[in-house]
Amino acid sequence: MELIDGMSPRARARITGAVYLLFFLTAFLSEVLLRQAGLSAISGVSGDAAAIANGIQAHESFLRWGVALGVFSIGCYVALMALFYQLFRPVSRSLSLVAVFLSLVGSAVGAFGNLFQLAPLVVLGGDSYLRAFDTNQLQAMALMFFNLSTQAGNISLLFFGLFQIVIGYVMLRSTFLPRLLGVLVAMAGVGWLTFMSPPVAIHLSTYFEVLGFIAEASLMLWLLVVGANSERWIEQATAAGRTYTPANVQMRRETR
Repeated sequence: MELIDGMSPRARARITGAVYLLFFLTAFLSEVLLRQAGLSAISGVSGDAAAIANGIQAHESFLRWGVALGVFSIGCYVALMALFYQLFRPVSRSLSLVAVFLSLVGSAVGAFGNLFQLAPLVVLGGDSYLRAFDTNQLQAMALMFFNLSTQAGNISLLFFGLFQIVIGYVMLRSTFLPRLLGVLVAMAGVGWLTFMSPPVAIHLSTYFEVLGFIAEASLMLWLLVVGANSERWIEQATAAGRTYTPANVQMRRETR
């Protein structure tokens, strides 16, 4: 964070965009690998438990790498939240902290859910204590554990949705990023909240997933390619009671 504090607003915005891109790529690759094993962290799995269990056993390495990349992507998101706080605290330090807290809770729930994705490998591992269950029961449990991870992911979306609403509002109040990005992010946050109502999510999930992708991809690309408007960021930081010194590129409290 000291290194980030020593950079220009545009540079720190572009670093934020780069970490955002790393999160996107690792999350995408994780889902691709899980699908190679016949699974999906996004939509869960259903159907013939025996066929799915056989697919898991046949593609065990895909599952392990998919889970590992999923956990790594969550780590990238945690780092991204620290960068978001650095970027948006001149707008509102308290709201930025609230947004980071909501996102961290969502990340913790998501990381916990990722552990269930490895449970099928344990259930289908053939250890002696598992002989208490017959093959059909073990295959059903493997499917159940993976779907529990999907349910945990849906719960984490509640916190991510609230995070996006708050950070979208902060972006609307900022002067160094386009307000349209704030609108898109806040709308995507509202969309994620609908996943807490299965009947609504079933009919509208595809639309909200597309909206969420457009909102986050737009923000990521803007930060990565354009960055933040340095002049306006400095003006807003100064108005918030901070001064920006180009000589050493640091922020200091005016009260000091």
